[in-house]
Amino acid sequence: MNLAALTSSRGPGQGIREGYKYLGLGMQFASGIILFVVGGYLLDRWLGTTPAFTIAGTLLGATLSFVNVYFKLKALTEAERKRREGGSDR
Repeated sequence: MNLAALTSSRGPGQGIREGYKYLGLGMQFASGIILFVVGGYLLDRWLGTTPAFTIAGTLLGATLSFVNVYFKLKALTEAERKRREGGSDR
């Protein structure tokens, strides 16, 4: 582990705090897929169409979760870029 990265001029532990943002994004991705898989499975059991809605739920959950994480990551990256550009003008 690079100690200099963790205790940069931005403050001690900044790298760890930033890591938790990405951990949260990963958890959102996984939970979105799980939610749609379980929903598809329950719908399959109710309608007796196994595994049609389970597969559809998996694909829909993965797609929507990816799009959600993509746009959040894009916003985080843009905010970080603006913060760095704003900090370099001082």
